[in-house]
Amino acid sequence: MALIKTVRGFTPKIGKNAYLAENATIIGDVEMGDDCSIWFNAVLRGDVNSIRIGNKVNIQDGSVLHTLYQKSVVEIGDNVSIGHNVTIHGAKIEDNVLIGIGATVLDHAVIGSNSIIAANSLVLTGTIVEPNSVYAGVPAKKVKDIEPEQSREMVQKIANNYLMYAGWFKEDAEEK
Repeated sequence: MALIKTVRGFTPKIGKNAYLAENATIIGDVEMGDDCSIWFNAVLRGDVNSIRIGNKVNIQDGSVLHTLYQKSVVEIGDNVSIGHNVTIHGAKIEDNVLIGIGATVLDHAVIGSNSIIAANSLVLTGTIVEPNSVYAGVPAKKVKDIEPEQSREMVQKIANNYLMYAGWFKEDAEEK
């Protein structure tokens, strides 16, 4: 069972139909919507400020979400995929976004809807990523525009796949 820990009087709130890997850690002022999955070794530390997560969000293996005390929060919209080993620190991620494997998104950055952050990119503090775009590099810069339908389709496919994967784990747990 995942580690769900109350701190400073805040207990995480988990939506319906969530999958939490056995070694996922969810601490403090964290609220997530329905159909979310938090995968192996992911850490959501709402100990110093809030983390708000929409519906059908997957936070993949080894990712860390955290904030600055009294200075930043994490906000994640709907249909968002946070790839493996991603760090989100006090940033806002709008709807239908893919954050690629190993990327880092720092405080007060805003990732616009229907956007993609390429693997291993570094989104610096305060960066505003335009909706319907791809950003890549260190530091991350705009690489190209993408059609909203194209990015939405790809991001929703990944989000739907992770909902399916979570179902496999839940089924196996129910069979035992």
